[in-house]
Amino acid sequence: MTLSGPERSVLAVLRALTDLPVDEEELAGELGLPPDAVRGSLQRLKSKHLVVVEESHESTRRLTPRGDAAIASGLPERRFLDALRRRGALTPEEAAAEGIAEEERSAAIGILRRRGLLADGLPFRWKDGAAPPDGLLPEEVVLKQVANGEEELDGAVYQALERRGLVRTDRRSRKAWSPSEEGRRLPLEATSESLLGALSPRLLASGAWSTQAFRPYDVRAPVPFVTGARPNPYVAWLEEFEEILVGLGFEQSEGPLLETEFWNNDVLFMPQDHPARSIHDALSLEGISGRLPSAELLARVAAAHEGRALPGESEPLGPGWTAQYDPAIAARPVLRSQTTAVSARYLARHPTPPFRMFSVDRNFRREELDARHHLEFGQCEGIAGQAGISLRDLVGLFQTLAHAIGIPELKIRPSYFPFTEPSIEGYVRHPRLGWMEVFPGGLLRPEVLRPLGVEVPVIAWGAGITRLAMVALGKNDIRDLFVEDLAELTGGTD
Repeated sequence: MTLSGPERSVLAVLRALTDLPVDEEELAGELGLPPDAVRGSLQRLKSKHLVVVEESHESTRRLTPRGDAAIASGLPERRFLDALRRRGALTPEEAAAEGIAEEERSAAIGILRRRGLLADGLPFRWKDGAAPPDGLLPEEVVLKQVANGEEELDGAVYQALERRGLVRTDRRSRKAWSPSEEGRRLPLEATSESLLGALSPRLLASGAWSTQAFRPYDVRAPVPFVTGARPNPYVAWLEEFEEILVGLGFEQSEGPLLETEFWNNDVLFMPQDHPARSIHDALSLEGISGRLPSAELLARVAAAHEGRALPGESEPLGPGWTAQYDPAIAARPVLRSQTTAVSARYLARHPTPPFRMFSVDRNFRREELDARHHLEFGQCEGIAGQAGISLRDLVGLFQTLAHAIGIPELKIRPSYFPFTEPSIEGYVRHPRLGWMEVFPGGLLRPEVLRPLGVEVPVIAWGAGITRLAMVALGKNDIRDLFVEDLAELTGGTD
């Protein structure tokens, strides 16, 4: 078996050591080489079955910078308790005068109220029957134990401190190496004999192979792992994104690409003669006619548009629009410009809460092609409805999705959409193209929900998945997601 110079040196030192196994840093010190160089030689020796490795894992608990500050100046709840003990009652202004910032005060109040020490309302005071705790708080005990390097501590309290960013656990893998039996027996003397690794047509044709020395063939040596066709990177990313949503409890739904104005716009309370409808730049089709929904649903949507009370109700939902509702416009076919049409169809079939639904599909709009825009684009659309759901839940969903796909920066700002109120937009930052709007959403208006028979608040949201994929996959042009170049798709150069 042929060894390189570094491999021979590493194996020779391992065989000479008596205190085995030895870790990579110690071995590097014996050889006077960088640990990375030694690590590479060890991996090659392992593939040749000349060394064996024992792997262990170590965990070290330590204070974070915030934990060090808490040790030095006291936890917020401790400083709040001391101020309350001195004053008997405490207003927010007095707490600020004591040097307790608003964020620290909120954290301290929440902790102390959960322990039944503080009464509700202002000023802050002890709850009836409660008294200031004696001695150290459980959090203070664990902080001191971590600072002193103690191992035995309260796990629940430690986890609570970890969530507050006061302590952390550093985990380290340690690999210890020793020569295998085969590695101990292998002669280490260098050979000048030229060993061949493979036959060639020239050697076979000339017969010279019979006088050549060949490298031994190791049947245990690893071979390249060859797979079949690999998925398109964008398609694979879409499937991963769908799995994230399913994991959050959403049900996937689909709808037709060829829609009518009714489902694409009317049911979403977009006026038939208003510029708001031009936001979507929908592509119309000529020569065919779409099919209208049931007469009952059409009548309820028409009443909402015209500001009349819905059939069977006495009060209108709102002023509606000035123009008379035209069923002929509602029947016009268009290429779907938004997957909100899928959400509307789902609500019409499933008006009873609770429900969570999403769809990932194609839409079409009249666009000028550039790095950020395409005639055809992917969009993820979803809804969630239950009693008490609010805009706060929508912001939390956007933050969860951005974090799940590895995007750290997210900005939220107010916005306008014809069918939601209030409305917001979420922006993520592309390294080259800057901030891009990817998360539109809001609370669906009553004019959308009531005609469909929905009686609970519903958050409706979208996700510009092509733009999100650009950030997640490191693409600088949206058109790169749809390339047909095999070298680009496979990561090759040919």
